[in-house]
Amino acid sequence: MNIVLITGSGGLIGSESATFFSKKFDKVIGIDNDMRSYFFGADASTNWNVNRIKSTVSNYEHNNIDIRNLVELEKIFNKYGSDIKLIVHTAAQPSHDWAAKEPITDFEVNALGTMHMLELTRKYCKEAVFIFTSTNKVYGDNPNFLPLIETESRWEIAETHAYFKNGIDEKMSIDHTKHSVFGASKVAADVMAQEYGKYFNMNVGVFRGGCLTGPNHSGAQLHGFLSYLMKCTLTNNSYTIFGYEGKQVRDNIHSSDLVDMFWHFYQNPKQGEAYNAGGGRFANCSMLEGIKLCEGITGKKLNYTYSNLARSGDHIWYISDVSKFQKDYPEWNYKWNLQDTLVDIYNSMIKKV
Repeated sequence: MNIVLITGSGGLIGSESATFFSKKFDKVIGIDNDMRSYFFGADASTNWNVNRIKSTVSNYEHNNIDIRNLVELEKIFNKYGSDIKLIVHTAAQPSHDWAAKEPITDFEVNALGTMHMLELTRKYCKEAVFIFTSTNKVYGDNPNFLPLIETESRWEIAETHAYFKNGIDEKMSIDHTKHSVFGASKVAADVMAQEYGKYFNMNVGVFRGGCLTGPNHSGAQLHGFLSYLMKCTLTNNSYTIFGYEGKQVRDNIHSSDLVDMFWHFYQNPKQGEAYNAGGGRFANCSMLEGIKLCEGITGKKLNYTYSNLARSGDHIWYISDVSKFQKDYPEWNYKWNLQDTLVDIYNSMIKKV
């Protein structure tokens, strides 16, 4: 039997993975205990998404397990052993604002939980492919010290630094920088995932996501940029822009395109390789540009306020250079541009409001 094991299966990337890989594996084992509702409140609960997967994915098995609980996790690995061919580890505490409230919880979920998954993989199914969803926050605020220029609607890299014209690549230092507590816990997990690949010769891929987005995102103020922006535009809820005059830039990758990256990696895995995985130059926007797009799609004006207080360690300009992955996996390419992604999110939301 070929099995895919997915942590955070009720989340954006986990649920996309469950649907995608259900057609390629005999069984999908999902692990999710809805900690997102603990992090961000009832409105951010992933229970609706878990129920959706249960009803639409016939070979899905759900397990309500906290990834900090090694004993309960080990029962799953012990039961299925070498039948597990792929692990997609997406479960995390994803907000740098929230992490400052409970640093120990953040570290336990992001670093210790990842360590549990890596070690159980090594113990029970070492030949499996292990995919870890990391973050661009491992680079801390180093990108903020690049030479940036301010335009009417966004910050942009100066032409004098042509090296970064396609975005930030994996050579940017993750050291000597302010990461945020969340970023630091993800650094610990990121480096350990690489180490298991290189030291134990395991098939581990680390994907440093930009803004991950799509229709199955339970967006909240502290996490889920485009999803929450569209939600506020559609429902007339107040939205707050934090700092940089709303010109801070993010690249955005549709969950489907990211999971397609996982699939290409699975078919030809490497050991401990790290890849930047965002929308790149193909799909990116500033806050102001994102607002304009949402307003155009919904036909409504966003009710927003501006705060001069930028989030500590936040990026002013971040665009992922994905050329390393495209060089290693030339058959992969984007399918979802920014406009289509936002329309996809909108079409999903109008069914719920």
